[in-house]
Amino acid sequence: MRQFPLEMHHMAPGRVVEWRLRSSAAEAADTGDPVGRKASFNQDKHFTVAEESRAADDPVASWVAVTFEVTGLLDEQALAQSLLSFVQRHEVLRCAFRRLAGEVACEPYDPAGLTLEPRQVGTFETSGLLREFLVERFKRSIDTLSWPLFIMGAVEREDSATVYLAFDHIVCDGMSMPIVAREVSTRYEALCRGEGVELPPAPSYLDFAEEQRRRYLSIDPSDERLGYWKAFMGQAGEFFPRFPLDLGVEEGQMYPIVNEASTLLDAAEAEVFEKTCLAADGKPFMGVLASVAVCLREAGGPGVYRGLMPVSERGRDTWAHSVGWFVNTLPIEFDASPGRDFAQVMASVRAGFSEMMSHLDVPFVRAWQLLAPEEFAARSWPYPVNFFSYIDMRKCPGAERHDEWRPTTHVWSARANGACSWFQRDRDGMHMNSIYVDTPAARRTMGDFQEALRLTVQEIARSGGFRRPIALTTPRRPLQTPLDVAAFARRG
Repeated sequence: MRQFPLEMHHMAPGRVVEWRLRSSAAEAADTGDPVGRKASFNQDKHFTVAEESRAADDPVASWVAVTFEVTGLLDEQALAQSLLSFVQRHEVLRCAFRRLAGEVACEPYDPAGLTLEPRQVGTFETSGLLREFLVERFKRSIDTLSWPLFIMGAVEREDSATVYLAFDHIVCDGMSMPIVAREVSTRYEALCRGEGVELPPAPSYLDFAEEQRRRYLSIDPSDERLGYWKAFMGQAGEFFPRFPLDLGVEEGQMYPIVNEASTLLDAAEAEVFEKTCLAADGKPFMGVLASVAVCLREAGGPGVYRGLMPVSERGRDTWAHSVGWFVNTLPIEFDASPGRDFAQVMASVRAGFSEMMSHLDVPFVRAWQLLAPEEFAARSWPYPVNFFSYIDMRKCPGAERHDEWRPTTHVWSARANGACSWFQRDRDGMHMNSIYVDTPAARRTMGDFQEALRLTVQEIARSGGFRRPIALTTPRRPLQTPLDVAAFARRG
């Protein structure tokens, strides 16, 4: 399972059917639970930005989506039942958000009052036309301020189908996507066999949000738990670590995005890379982060890496199978100065990561609100921010069936003012997906950076260390070649 732009997904053409979620309470103008629940810090900020953007006639939009494959002729009734059961199981998916007494309320609808309304969209004769339809469908249909907050559908063929679900970020995170694929696929297969299915417990994200607010809503800027953030901000007082390379952006401006993906290491190279990292007393994500730091430095960045890193708050058991936005974001800092070899930079990464993980307490949005209130009031991060994310998809729920289901994740944002990169490891290798501003400078900068990074991790896999200087001696690999996921499934 990997993440790449939807525009790169080469789905076989077919007939598209969608299911729209309906609620008897919503249609009766019932506000749901009269007591109501409160949104999490992440959700509150996300919803507030959407409100303010709409009021300023400057809408922002984003979505996260998952697709997966079904073998054989699709049983529409079984899939519809599986999708409905999935929504009923996860309370956050049944929620409508609204402003209530200054706070964002999260009102869950009764699962018994939910139904799915099928809609035959039409038949698409080519993969290109299908892809164009889905890209526009996701962009136009996902709205933070409108319920429901996701869409569900399938592309049907005589011998297979591609199921798709696209969500507003307010109800899920990237780690929710493997859960979606596993639950819907597992229940669908059981229904087709006429059997029941027992899924592991999935506590409500609303309970997580409630506990988070109870613990952190009352803290103030003097709270000692903010000490790690304050130390990171230092004398400069900057809450956000800057992306250190030139992207050609103007302060306060937002830009259309480039969304591209490439493979850094194939399966065999990724295995060797992992062994090299373990031999240096580190983990693969540390090796990738060390490589990123060195490439940024050699492109003109500082010797000390400073960036933001998202961390899952699911834990090992409690929330492992729950859908929601279980992400905290923390700063990390380590030494990658010239003259340090791979083992030395890895030791710095390990120490920086250990220090970061010992300060998980305060939610990112709450720290942002308390320590940078002027920037918190804005609708976006203030300038290009250094951001690194890594997920080993082989460890996700249902990974043992990924060869059959071929799940894929896709993210999109309407505009940006910087760059974000996500790295994924799956059975096919190590991959990178980047979203960044569409400026000439950013295209040059990110193109050179991505190629340098690919050469660096390959060199680590070959020789166990960095090569200096990193020379772009080979042509850049094409980034936008459509990926035939179904072909990958047939390959095995």
